[in-house]
Amino acid sequence: MVFRTIAEHAKKHPGLVPQMACLVLGMGGAGLYLIRLARGPHVTWNKTENPEPWNRLDPTYQYKFVAITTDYKNLKKEGPDF
Repeated sequence: MVFRTIAEHAKKHPGLVPQMACLVLGMGGAGLYLIRLARGPHVTWNKTENPEPWNRLDPTYQYKFVAITTDYKNLKKEGPDF
């Protein structure tokens, strides 16, 4: 029903088609990025199994989306083991 209404509006106003395409693309990209953030290694969904997941990360793990100046292969662990 909703798709039929959208198709009717697209036929009446063809200039809205690129605007709706950009809107759908932006919302889809934002949704995928939120899913990526929610599945990160520093997020805890179940505190009984692993209450501090960030302690299990290797010091060379690249956790940033883009790391321009940091070379993660040469990093060494600076803190104690828990």
